Amino acid sequence: MKYFYGILSILGTILPYSQLVPWISENGFNITQLIYEASESRIGAFAWLDVVVAAVVLIGFILYEGIREKMKYLWLPIIGTLTVGVSLGLPLFLLLREIHLEKSERRSI
Repeated sequence: MKYFYGILSILGTILPYSQLVPWISENGFNITQLIYEASESRIGAFAWLDVVVAAVVLIGFILYEGIREKMKYLWLPIIGTLTVGVSLGLPLFLLLREIHLEKSERRSI
């Protein structure tokens, strides 16, 4: 599963940025324009609100599960979620969790 989560973390970064980088090269860092275009239609607003809710839930899950499992580097998937999105934050957290669980199993043997 580590490789699966690792590949999804990479794709979860590349795919969203493959759309953002060309937009920024055309429009610059125009946050007002970005927000306008992202919420220009009801379906766009629907998608963004869905992403915002998913990001809040994910950050809560990262903190809860990470603290419960005494994981390190919880800030990485949180920063990933805030800078790229759930598409990076979730697989990155699951990758870190998988690595943590493997190490915990080795210690208990």
